[in-house]
Amino acid sequence: MGWWPFKSKAKANRIPDVILRDTRSWLTDLQEACERNFDAPEEARRQIRQMAGEWKDANDKGIMADSLLEGLELRAYRLINCDDEEFTHWLDNLGFWQPGWRPPGTRDTDDS
Repeated sequence: MGWWPFKSKAKANRIPDVILRDTRSWLTDLQEACERNFDAPEEARRQIRQMAGEWKDANDKGIMADSLLEGLELRAYRLINCDDEEFTHWLDNLGFWQPGWRPPGTRDTDDS
């Protein structure tokens, strides 16, 4: 018997099980960790280092795009390697927390 009214549909159009996080959510996590520890920059730096490991794992699993990883790492580098006064400056810089932020002078490519 080849006919059955409750036959399952083809599974070709399945929705993937993994829900990818967008750039804004990754940036928000980083910003919130920094703002929670605005008065303890060393604790914020410790959390940033921990988050960087999570970013690398997400990138290795294909959950995070390479360009997003690069942008997060650029921000993390600035936040980890600055003094406490500069740390506060980065927290207050709204452009720093926008998707697509790049350090001055790095927007142009050398491929020309």
